[in-house]
Amino acid sequence: MKQLGQWIVGLWLLLILWGCQPAPTPQGDRVRITKAVSGMMLEVLPSGQQTQTERVRLIGMTAPAFGQNPWDQQAQTYLQTLTLGKTVLLEPDVEVVFRPKQGSSQKLAYVWLDGTLLNEKMIAEGYVLAGSRSPNLKYDQRLTRAQESARLRGIGIWNPNQPMRKTPGEFRKDEG
Repeated sequence: MKQLGQWIVGLWLLLILWGCQPAPTPQGDRVRITKAVSGMMLEVLPSGQQTQTERVRLIGMTAPAFGQNPWDQQAQTYLQTLTLGKTVLLEPDVEVVFRPKQGSSQKLAYVWLDGTLLNEKMIAEGYVLAGSRSPNLKYDQRLTRAQESARLRGIGIWNPNQPMRKTPGEFRKDEG
């Protein structure tokens, strides 16, 4: 029993020391948000541009599909509330462009606002699911922990009184 106690104390000390390490400063482009297209896609105006907007898909998450009510609208509204009209930093990962089967290509990025990783915030508040896709795994563990926290707290799509019963992929498959 004494060894178990010592092991637990040692683990806590390691966690405290790990938590005290300075976080790396994200690097990327600054853009102004003009619209939240969905719960995981923004329309942005790059620095120096007046009218030419671009679409940016947030990395590491999957938002409820269009028609997956009420969660699709809640995710889009929350993302718009967090970002509309604000200047954010777009941090790329390994893959920087997403090309869906139809439509135009989109930039892929982690979105930072005043030191807060919005991809993580959307997941932690239960508006979207964590969804890692190789090779973009820079914050994978962080996003997975955020989802586990939301699930344990039973918030948003994890609310036991009104849970989202299908993943966005399952919903699209059943509806398509």
